[in-house]
Amino acid sequence: MHILVLGGSGNFGARIVRALQPDPTLRITAASRRGPVALDWQSPAFSQSLRALKPDLVVHCVGPFQGQDYRVAQAAIAADAHYVDLADGREFVVGFPAALQEPALRHDRVAISGASTLPALSSAVIDSLAESMQSIESIEVCIAPGQRAARGEATLTAVFSYLGRPIRLWREAQWQRVWGWMDLRRMDLDVGHRWGAACDVPDLTLFPERYPGVRNVQFHAALEFKLQHAALWALASLRRAGLALPVDRWAVGLNRLAALFDPFAGPFGGMRVSLVGQNAVGERTRRTWQLIAPASDGPEIPCMAAVLLARRMASARPVKSGAYACMGILRLVDFAPLFERWGIRTRIEECAA
Repeated sequence: MHILVLGGSGNFGARIVRALQPDPTLRITAASRRGPVALDWQSPAFSQSLRALKPDLVVHCVGPFQGQDYRVAQAAIAADAHYVDLADGREFVVGFPAALQEPALRHDRVAISGASTLPALSSAVIDSLAESMQSIESIEVCIAPGQRAARGEATLTAVFSYLGRPIRLWREAQWQRVWGWMDLRRMDLDVGHRWGAACDVPDLTLFPERYPGVRNVQFHAALEFKLQHAALWALASLRRAGLALPVDRWAVGLNRLAALFDPFAGPFGGMRVSLVGQNAVGERTRRTWQLIAPASDGPEIPCMAAVLLARRMASARPVKSGAYACMGILRLVDFAPLFERWGIRTRIEECAA
């Protein structure tokens, strides 16, 4: 199988290329705007250039996905290639199945969006925790990246795009509004106690639909240093108040400032997924999954779903043709070998709620 990784020299794309290259059954092409294989998804000639490369699968890693259209997926399908992306843009992932279903079925191809930490891994964790539960009342997800983890410009730009912007949140079984990088909560993680702030992610729309009866769905990101958190909260507050701050253009400069904290950072990052609901005997319970990862290897986690899907598509276990947000396709157990490969530890605890 010929796999073309678009953005193959970037923070995530390069990791996917390295993970897939040792497989002798795969031919990997790392494409980027200025790499040996030059391919610019914003070029008018992109579709034609992509078709000339004749990929069997296109893995799209070029963010930020907030505000992107679906031209890469459309071009991949038109070139008779399968498609997977690492999108974390809420509207992009939520709208993907409806936009790509018809061409995917017509070309008998698979198109999957959100093959990353969210919603691929987060939904796999929830599905695992929810086994044998009668009902789910609330879902809480928190990602706590290690300060020493490599920070891609696209990832930072995505986060800054919703600082101080309104976010629709499913709370008490109705849509309510919070503000990007506000709604501060104290998070209890295996990497320590951190403040978490609200982020605009696909899970906030997808999970109320996927898990009927759930009354609360929330997602927070928790930085390692309170000063950084306070600075972003202050910028969000100013933007909410109406000050026209183009913070999404400041990704490079703010990243350089953030790097000053790296020598003082801890060695780990983490993730927490917690469910409250009724267990098999009708008792109200909380089930929590915790992950702890070496900080420098934390960026491997957003790449894992794409790696697993690429291997699966190259094997005898294909995914049914169509367009999907990446939920219900991968199981939590599928991630276990990659967790072990990178020294990532997980555990589950349960207590009365």
